[in-house]
Amino acid sequence: MTVSMAQPLPATQADPATLEALRRVIDDQIGPRRRGAIYRNQDGMFEVLALIRDPRQARELLRRRCAQWALIVKDVLQPGAEPFAVGTVWTTSDHLVREAGDVRGTAGQGVTL
Repeated sequence: MTVSMAQPLPATQADPATLEALRRVIDDQIGPRRRGAIYRNQDGMFEVLALIRDPRQARELLRRRCAQWALIVKDVLQPGAEPFAVGTVWTTSDHLVREAGDVRGTAGQGVTL
């Protein structure tokens, strides 16, 4: 009986159409969550501090081998909350409270519910 070890696959050029399709899927999964956006779901209300699109960094942050992206968020309803990484996809349960770049008013004002 012969046991063979799996060999790494050789690097290949990705098809541009496949890359575009993957980009669209990822954009749909992220939804409107960009740096500065605030969104709400059943778990709380979160400000997006960073959007990570580098799969290698996303996999490390989320500790998932298949991660293609990650968000660094902070729960704005919890005083003193620490930022953390999430990789949950945007669903109909998520609601945008503030769009990225839609910061109005003076510094120090919170989000009005």
